[in-house]
Amino acid sequence: MLDHGFIRVVDWMGDDNRIVDAARVSYGVGTKPVRQNAALIKYLMRHGHTSPFEQCELQLHLKMPLFVARQWLRHRTANVNEYSARYSILEDQFYIPDAAHIAQQATSNNQGRSEEAAPADLASFVQTHFLHTSKQAYSAYEAMLQRGVAREIARMVLPVNIYTQFYWKIDLHNLLHFLKVRADDHAQYEIRAYASKMLELVREWVPMTYAAFMEYSMHGKQLSQSAYQALQGATEKPPVRTDWDMSQREWQEMVEPLLHKNSS
Repeated sequence: MLDHGFIRVVDWMGDDNRIVDAARVSYGVGTKPVRQNAALIKYLMRHGHTSPFEQCELQLHLKMPLFVARQWLRHRTANVNEYSARYSILEDQFYIPDAAHIAQQATSNNQGRSEEAAPADLASFVQTHFLHTSKQAYSAYEAMLQRGVAREIARMVLPVNIYTQFYWKIDLHNLLHFLKVRADDHAQYEIRAYASKMLELVREWVPMTYAAFMEYSMHGKQLSQSAYQALQGATEKPPVRTDWDMSQREWQEMVEPLLHKNSS
């Protein structure tokens, strides 16, 4: 992942069959056709019955830049054990963004980058400063360690693009919520790269659940009461935003799929 990171599957528990058995509170194996199992998983996903999905768990060993880990660990629904720079010496490995992923600040999004890559000269400028700052910080870190400064103090000089590692154990329900947020197009590229690869792991591990998740959650849309009522009346006359208590953004989120369908 990225330039020095990775995702490693350590262990897992359960599969699609575990989910349907938990939903039916049944111990029978192979008593239901695959088609019925898939239909049940779709029903559970569609109606928000989450506890059967909690019967499956996944444990990963992850390596990523520190700033990605801080975003990652905001999801407080997993068991975590992270590499400690108080006890161990950190590796001289820093994330240097690829030129294709260096962009200027987006004008319409205060917390994201523009969709267009930065000009080549600006990308080179950014990468040069990343390399210089990272090397300089690590040299200062090493110098302090060599002079006997405590590791917990010396680490403070290191920038957030240094790599960290941790074990992460999570149940399937909370994993899917994590992926819905972090594999979304609006998520920061670096964490989205990990989340997209983890979607592939979920597809291999629990294919029926993956299909239901993509259908009803990842690619599905949740409508507010106002949006639903507006669509109900759309067959009689085109809906008008001012007729409903909806913001401009909420209105656009509702009508964009419809406009795209009509234009295609």
